[in-house]
Amino acid sequence: MKKPNDSTLTSEQYLRVQREARLTLEKADAFGRFPTPVTDVIGSANLIVAPEDAFGDSLLSRLRNKAGKTLKRALSKVLGLLDVKGRLVFIDHTIYAVKQTFIKLHETGHAVMPWQRDIYAVVEECEKTLNPEIADLFDREANVFASEVLFQLDSFSNEAADHTFGLLTPVRLSKKYGASIYSSIRRYVSTSGTACTVLVLNPPEVKNSKGFHASLRRVVNSPEFKRLFGYLSWPDYFTPDDNIGAMIPVGRRRMSGPRSLYLTDLNGQKHDCLAEAFTQTHQVFILIHSVRALSGTRIFLPSAGQVSVS
Repeated sequence: MKKPNDSTLTSEQYLRVQREARLTLEKADAFGRFPTPVTDVIGSANLIVAPEDAFGDSLLSRLRNKAGKTLKRALSKVLGLLDVKGRLVFIDHTIYAVKQTFIKLHETGHAVMPWQRDIYAVVEECEKTLNPEIADLFDREANVFASEVLFQLDSFSNEAADHTFGLLTPVRLSKKYGASIYSSIRRYVSTSGTACTVLVLNPPEVKNSKGFHASLRRVVNSPEFKRLFGYLSWPDYFTPDDNIGAMIPVGRRRMSGPRSLYLTDLNGQKHDCLAEAFTQTHQVFILIHSVRALSGTRIFLPSAGQVSVS
């Protein structure tokens, strides 16, 4: 079972990070400009992104030696780096552009949040430090800062609320804000007032002639979903033989749904839910949201799949 998402901060911590994100957006005159002008945001923090050819092993070695004990070292392959005193951001330009964007804002957060910027001389980033489940408060705050800036505080969520609820809403808005589809779906669910959850699956792997299995990578719940259902125990993987696995788009398909299923809340009450799936090949997203609490009578739709999760 995947552990609950650990990217959240306490209310006090979140408000402190959000305040710095707001000040940064205001200084960069970034509100209402799309996609979010990351270059101007970085410039407003007096940071410079180093040239592409500056990133490499020799750079890492030199900066690590210079930083000494004031180095915050990556746990795996370095994808980005902040030289605090030099006011330089170094990025691995071989990774996806949208990921580069997030790393740049993550490093900007380290540089501008006053309770962080004097702790380390050099900060390295890798997949593990950028992971939403990172236990380190220092990096969780920088992740939240990056998200708040990229989605311009409540701008993305307010705009999304004006559209029909579903996966295509954050997918389409991701282009407007210059964000990845994953971070947009994550933001969409985590800030939604609807009781909803998104299961993020790894791409399906063919196991035999009968089908595939897709392992569960992460679960993101909305506040209302957590209030009603808590943290549900989802399977570690899905196959075409189960109702959710049957929704996974394969081949050239990008979407499936919506389909009916039901979930049982913390009080034992069953809820009628709708589920739909989308993939951009890197992940599969299964969005599930509660439609209404069910009475004792259940009417099954002929083409619908049903899942009971206790």
